[in-house]
Amino acid sequence: QVQLVESGGGLVQAGGSLRLSCAASERTFSSYLMAWFRQAPGKEHEFVAGISQRGDSTEYADSAKERFTISRDNAKNTVYLQMNELKPEDAAVYYCAATVFVSRPPRDPSRYVYWGQGTQVTVSS
Repeated sequence: QVQLVESGGGLVQAGGSLRLSCAASERTFSSYLMAWFRQAPGKEHEFVAGISQRGDSTEYADSAKERFTISRDNAKNTVYLQMNELKPEDAAVYYCAATVFVSRPPRDPSRYVYWGQGTQVTVSS
């Protein structure tokens, strides 16, 4: 059982930045492909970004490209999401998720085995 704990959310003005962190309890963290999803009120989970087990491959949703950066530190069992130039439409609860036995990050949330509790990101205009 992997426990994921997100942190770093909060209120920011449009154009500002936030850095989300997701700490994993599992010592074999490096065997998991990690991703960030978000969920706005009344909407389904939306893929934001994913990173391979070794951190050498990343993928982004079109809405996140050139503004968000996903990274991981396997020594610290942590994955990050640096979010720049935030827009009001980025406001959502952000979740990190983990899965195994894949080489590319699935965009279907049902493919992920473990989820964090989420962290709220609010962007004021």
